[in-house]
Amino acid sequence: MRDGDLRIRSKKFFFKTIDTLNDCKYEVRSNEIIKQLTRSSGSVCSNTRAMFRARSTKEYYSKLGIVVEEADECGLWLEALARLQISQKAKLEELKNEANQLTAIFVSLYKRKT
Repeated sequence: MRDGDLRIRSKKFFFKTIDTLNDCKYEVRSNEIIKQLTRSSGSVCSNTRAMFRARSTKEYYSKLGIVVEEADECGLWLEALARLQISQKAKLEELKNEANQLTAIFVSLYKRKT
């Protein structure tokens, strides 16, 4: 997968997450999870961009490590929202699948280092 494809894919993931969360019904117990998911999906997008603009190999792998952590964290928050049943399960499952795929892609990039 080319760099530009990953940038586009991470951006689509972020915007799709925001759109899905916008459709969630508000509940006090889900508010913090929604905030965390918004932050972590945004971090996947922004750190992917930063990763491909890295000035050194060390900086590249530092950003890549953040992307791996944040993409994996998105999976956790999506599981939590699905458990609370405050959004359409199919949409959350689709996002969770994409978060898992992104995590796997970025982990494979990280493993190339070793």
